[in-house]
Amino acid sequence: MSEKKYNRLINEKSPYLKQHAENPVDWYPWGDEAFSRAAQEDMPVFLSIGYSSCHWCHVMEDESFKDKEVAELLNQNFVCIKVDREERPDIDKTYMAAALILSNTSGWPLTIIMTPDRKPFFAGTYIPKDDKYGRLGLIKLIGHINKIWKEKKDEIKTSAEKISHALVKASNFTQKPGFSPSMFEKAYQRLTKDFDKEYGGFGRTPKFPIPSILLFLLKYSDQEDEINSRDMVTKTLDYMRMGGIWDHAGFGFHRYSTDRFWKLPHFEKMLYDQAMVSMAYTDAFLVTSNQEYRQTAKDIFTFVVRDLGKKDGGFYSSIDADSEGEEGKYYFWTKKEVMDVLGKEYGQMICEVFNISSEGNLFDETGKGVNIPYRTENIQELAKKLKLHDWELEEIISQSLEKLFLARRKRAHPMVDQKILTDWNGLMIAALCRGARAFDRQIYTEKAKAAADFIISEMIIDGLLRHSWLEGPSQAPSTIEDYAYFTYGLLELYQATFNLRYLKLARQLQQKANELFWDKENGGFDFIPQQNEPVVHRLKESSDAPLPSGNSVALHNLMRLSKLTSNSGFADMGQAIVDFFAQNIEHNPDFHAFLLYSAYLIYSGTNEVVLCGQSAANDTLEMIKQINKRYLPHATIIFKPSEQDSRELDKITGFTEKYTGFEGKATAYVCSDFSCKLPTTETGKMLELLGK
Repeated sequence: MSEKKYNRLINEKSPYLKQHAENPVDWYPWGDEAFSRAAQEDMPVFLSIGYSSCHWCHVMEDESFKDKEVAELLNQNFVCIKVDREERPDIDKTYMAAALILSNTSGWPLTIIMTPDRKPFFAGTYIPKDDKYGRLGLIKLIGHINKIWKEKKDEIKTSAEKISHALVKASNFTQKPGFSPSMFEKAYQRLTKDFDKEYGGFGRTPKFPIPSILLFLLKYSDQEDEINSRDMVTKTLDYMRMGGIWDHAGFGFHRYSTDRFWKLPHFEKMLYDQAMVSMAYTDAFLVTSNQEYRQTAKDIFTFVVRDLGKKDGGFYSSIDADSEGEEGKYYFWTKKEVMDVLGKEYGQMICEVFNISSEGNLFDETGKGVNIPYRTENIQELAKKLKLHDWELEEIISQSLEKLFLARRKRAHPMVDQKILTDWNGLMIAALCRGARAFDRQIYTEKAKAAADFIISEMIIDGLLRHSWLEGPSQAPSTIEDYAYFTYGLLELYQATFNLRYLKLARQLQQKANELFWDKENGGFDFIPQQNEPVVHRLKESSDAPLPSGNSVALHNLMRLSKLTSNSGFADMGQAIVDFFAQNIEHNPDFHAFLLYSAYLIYSGTNEVVLCGQSAANDTLEMIKQINKRYLPHATIIFKPSEQDSRELDKITGFTEKYTGFEGKATAYVCSDFSCKLPTTETGKMLELLGK
């Protein structure tokens, strides 16, 4: 039996790169070695970017990168580089921007062909081995590129130079005099126009959960007393929760729906989706008191802790779409399988509730007999149809889904990418803390603390954040998203624990981000540190889909820190961000939902509360509990325990020295709209001062 042969990727930490280590393609990881060879041998570079849970990345590998014929052609004609987009978001974002200019395409796998000096001249996504699906095959493409590289190399280099100039131009923002609050309404009107009134969500297909939009619309509804804004959110959350994009048996949201109805998902499960979507359900619960929203957020946390949680802290990045070589196979059910697990009575009921049939409910011929569970009616409608009380049906569904989940656990599980990413963990920490406060669940705080403490101990080296960790921190450079998202998580962790350690570190990391990423000449945060060599050009992002941009979250952090630490310089930087990106926001306000959500910290009344009292006293705990039950997404809460030395807190905040409790009672000092009210020891009065 011959020994396995490996390429250079066998020495990498990334699970995605290791997946390709047995490919006959002579892969290089991103680095000087590959580009030096390309320059010395005057060869173009074939760059393939993907991630471990990406279905079409697996398809392209199986069809082409494992194929000896394709591998030989690639090795003869290119220096080939593989990149894990989750490990190197700086490279991914740069060449995704190039792909949009070159071919108006985006997505993964991302295929880029470039000159030895890293300038792209061809871009595509999935490329089949041979011509099909109306796409040029990779074998023909290689031949075409080889021919023009030999015959028209100068033209290629000129074209690549033009693309690089276009990338630089796209990153140069023309500043306007400043941000206008009218942009809030403009974004709302644009989103209203794009809203799917029948099934929720925005646009038609594919349909992504875009939590930044939902968070903005909830805030807009609260700020402007606009009920339609709230209704767009609730309709979207209702249909997402009923659809197949939600894993009814095992919990968690898949990445997106391939159809308008949220029924058939693309099956990856990403940590960042769980974080952002759970925030939307948590805030929607606080606004509406809808118990299904509360339960959905809690179920997401159950899934994340159970399936993505690292035992000693931190959360893994994703779960693959495929198992046993087939996309979604782990999540499919035949009617017979459901009936075998649940028995005739409950099996038939669950099949009716979740649209499971003998014929199957997938949309193509390959799906005959195979089903994805989804609901088209709410519990109240279903209970009425089945002649049951709501609570009876909910109990039957819960118990039945638990049995299906346990049966499903016996199948081959999709691969889990066990990278710990600082940025995505920051979002998950924030989400858990918001859930802990809203649902009064201390266990979520403990999980958030464990994740934060893991990153603090393992991923801050010499005062600098690292981007990823797998059996040790990687050498990949950190980005503004690492600093912004993790600082966001630390601020939420302070609000959930009142542990000064997290507030101090949040301030420290914000100051470090300002030092590393702030463009002192033009304004705004660059994606990679100022002193780093850019890949092709220096990115500066403001748009918020599917994740909020680093600038949007940094704005949120700056404004909250300015209130928590009396640092007006932070507030000035926040104002500079919205002014710098004003033209971008005005042109596409709906693409800047989280930036606008954060901008409300500047342009609307916010609440600041200082609580003084005994940490374990009932009146103190009741005040904290009642604040946490309110929808106050931009409020800042400081707790000053009367039994502890407060000099460190007073030094950090710069204004709490004279704040004390009255007559040994818990006392609340409430400020809003730049005006402070008289302190109160009454919880009801405190809530009245906080307003709606």
